Amino acid sequence: MPRNIKSLTLGIGLIFCALLGQASQGEAAQILVHMKTALAEDDAQICAVPNVVWAMTKAGHQVKILVDASAVTSVTKGFGWINNLFRSDTTALDRAALPERERQSLAEQMGVSIEKVPQNYGEYFHFLKTSGVEIYGNQTMMLLYNIDLSKVDSAVTPIPLKHMVELFSTADQIVVY
Repeated sequence: MPRNIKSLTLGIGLIFCALLGQASQGEAAQILVHMKTALAEDDAQICAVPNVVWAMTKAGHQVKILVDASAVTSVTKGFGWINNLFRSDTTALDRAALPERERQSLAEQMGVSIEKVPQNYGEYFHFLKTSGVEIYGNQTMMLLYNIDLSKVDSAVTPIPLKHMVELFSTADQIVVY
């Protein structure tokens, strides 16, 4: 296994131990997941976010997601000129299906029937939102990408920099993807 993958695996494992350790002691943490990488750039990073967030909420933590940097393009309907012409009513996350083996694994790990596991990542974010996860997007990055705020997925609330500062300063822990 390459060294950087081992480091990443170890880092994620340590984060989970710290987070789950707090929940087992009855202390729910307020966790901010800072999602920065677009689906088109690295699908492994952005697709890991909902799994980790679901596990955190299952462990009793209060979780907020901040969609930032290039990730704002993945929560925008019809982003890009080709998608704007042919798929203007969907986001990149809507078009990214969860593999069946991942859905089966999630059902087992979360103790739910497979029917309760979303079919795609767009549905997954809406599922998390209805489960109490707050999802925000960096409005300034949306402006830089020329994103019309009316095209941002309804699960994501665009916020200004001032509100982002509040998210960072009030979080007990910040996890970056």
